[in-house]
Amino acid sequence: MSAHFIDREYIKNLLEEAKYTDDGAISRSLDKAERFEGLDHREIAALLVNENPDHLKRIFNAAGEIKRRIYGNRIVMFAPLYVSDYCVNRCAYCSFNCGHRFDRRKLTMDEVREEVKILEKMGHKRLALEAGESNAECPIEYILDCIQTIYGMKFENGEIRRVNVNIAATTTENYRKLHEAGIGTYILFQETYDEQAYDRIHLAGPKKDFAWHLTAFDRAQEGGIDDVGGGVLFGLADPYFEVLGLMIHNEHLEEKYNVGFHTISVPRLCPAAGMNIADFPHLVDDATFAKIVAVIRIAVPFTGMILSTRESHEMRKKLLQMGISQISAGSSTEVGGYAKRQRDETVNPQFFVNDDRGALAIISELMDDGYIPSFCTACYRSGRTGDRFMSLAKSGQIGNVCLPNALMTLSEYSLDYGDDAFREKASAAIEQEIPHIANEAIRLKTVENVEKIRRGNERDFFV
Repeated sequence: MSAHFIDREYIKNLLEEAKYTDDGAISRSLDKAERFEGLDHREIAALLVNENPDHLKRIFNAAGEIKRRIYGNRIVMFAPLYVSDYCVNRCAYCSFNCGHRFDRRKLTMDEVREEVKILEKMGHKRLALEAGESNAECPIEYILDCIQTIYGMKFENGEIRRVNVNIAATTTENYRKLHEAGIGTYILFQETYDEQAYDRIHLAGPKKDFAWHLTAFDRAQEGGIDDVGGGVLFGLADPYFEVLGLMIHNEHLEEKYNVGFHTISVPRLCPAAGMNIADFPHLVDDATFAKIVAVIRIAVPFTGMILSTRESHEMRKKLLQMGISQISAGSSTEVGGYAKRQRDETVNPQFFVNDDRGALAIISELMDDGYIPSFCTACYRSGRTGDRFMSLAKSGQIGNVCLPNALMTLSEYSLDYGDDAFREKASAAIEQEIPHIANEAIRLKTVENVEKIRRGNERDFFV
């Protein structure tokens, strides 16, 4: 399958020409952004290279307004679950690099259960399953066993309701198996869209094949997975090139399959064992990173944006205001890391996290800052994926579904995992948000269901 839809020279020329964009054109692009109309390639490039303080202010304001109008103050919560660090790739930025010597492992199903029990006690309902690439040690059958094990676990306070999967590019047949296993979103980072940079940092292994990696979402769609999440690792190449690569990839999927990325992740390169971060000349400073997040938000206003614990507490607070709609909490990036952390053992993570607060602390602060932490997975269970989800989002109707479900899952979380002070805080937040549910019938039903949850009755009322 050809990777022709990423044209390196086209993107480089866009960025060069963008330097000469006049103020009038910038202003017209921002007018479009403020109407939630998205942006074309030239407009995105022009905003990325622009350093005019007045224009930057409008970019950040537009991103914040889109976040408020489309997503409200909901923040979806999740946690990663690393199940194997066996890997046959030699990637210069990753501690799982097959050239690094350490005791590798994959979790047994009993160890998977141990990790999931800990995650469930944090209140998580949505996990992102992560693994290195090794057909010998971590074949698709092992991943499927992990998924089946997770879905088969039942707890006093419910279960893990959705497993998203972030594993290496694979075959259409294997994507079909993942789809049949009931995964949520299939997530894969291109790492970098600059093919020359990609070749330099992927030294060996199947991941070195740029085209195979780039066309993974095509095979996933052909295998029945219509919810895919893209991303790059900012710091590997020119960050503005990466943003345009993401946008072009998204357009390719929209044109071919009628639905683009469900989510876009924006990880920044950070220190990891076995690599020297000083070897990477394209590291992204905080100011540039904030602009990148804001430009992505206004370029694709209906696509969710994910920020991990790679970022600091302070940076996560800032970026929540300008486009981020999903964050991880209480994360471990090591195989078996949650159990190790409980035993106070030394960890060997894929990368070192910067926001190491516990899940409850993060969730509590979100409410202090006026957000509604959401643990909802109802769209997956109701078949609102792919273009069905996007049609709701683009019509402005998704709030009639997402806000009620967020409030009900927050009520559920407070009952199951919060103390009295937390429950009081959550109740106040819920009561404040209920009047914002536009549909009267859904609003009344939400009130009724929140009361049932508070009384400890059956919980699965989500719309």
